[in-house]
Amino acid sequence: MEKQLQELRDLASSAENRRTETGIPRVAIVQGEIPAHRLSAVYEPMINLILTGSKTMTVGERTFAYDPATYFVMSVDLPAVGSVHPSVSGEPYLAVSLTLHPPTVAALISDLPVQVCSKLFGSGFSVAPVNEEFLDAWVRILRLMERPDEVAVLAPAYEREILFRVLQGPLGWMLRDIAAPDAALSRIGIAIQWIRENFAKPLRVEALAEMAALSVSAFHRHFKAITALSPIQYQKQVRLLHARRLLMAGEGTATSVAFGVGYESPNQFSREYARQFGLPPSKDVVRLRGEAV
Repeated sequence: MEKQLQELRDLASSAENRRTETGIPRVAIVQGEIPAHRLSAVYEPMINLILTGSKTMTVGERTFAYDPATYFVMSVDLPAVGSVHPSVSGEPYLAVSLTLHPPTVAALISDLPVQVCSKLFGSGFSVAPVNEEFLDAWVRILRLMERPDEVAVLAPAYEREILFRVLQGPLGWMLRDIAAPDAALSRIGIAIQWIRENFAKPLRVEALAEMAALSVSAFHRHFKAITALSPIQYQKQVRLLHARRLLMAGEGTATSVAFGVGYESPNQFSREYARQFGLPPSKDVVRLRGEAV
């Protein structure tokens, strides 16, 4: 597998220390040290493969670590805190990702002869070991970076192959749940989408449970199992992450941003912000801007 990983590293070597588009739909690369405020974010559903170095991801109270021997799947939008590290020999962190497109996943699954039952409960984020077939599919899709005239024809086939390899592996149930409208993941996804679009509004768990067509108790169980957070905790993290982005962009004071993201008390906002990010808003922004210089 080392030969495949080395070719992937060579193909992705043009990546910058931010999400770098490849010209291949839904495929991006990233390299080097990534600013802390970019690693604390709401991550979209994706498959992520590390090529060099390692990364830790904390979702709720769960922390996962992975390296070039593993990949991760995120099946719903999740607020998470990431940390990247160079390899033991000092080579910078390097990774490639494929954003998940539910219609593509559903079309692939409908073409498969064998259906595997979804788990009753399952996390929206998990890590699994790579194998040669999985890496081969990534090599094929990244080679298209050097053949842009072939992207339109071949990228969809290679994307399907990557998804197929995941479906064959231990995290295949996560992709199946994405494509199953009655699965718990899809039902909770409806509530997650509402929270992301309306995070500044008051949250009523009963209304979210009704959206998901679940009882309140079942909704709580499924939501916590998938996101590692309660609905209120999820909303709070989305609010704080959005507030941090606004403050970094200079779009208001801590007080105006606090009200803008849904807090009724600026003092409560400052306390929860400091608890989440380690410093109160003004000091955190000064630190982040210093790191960005």
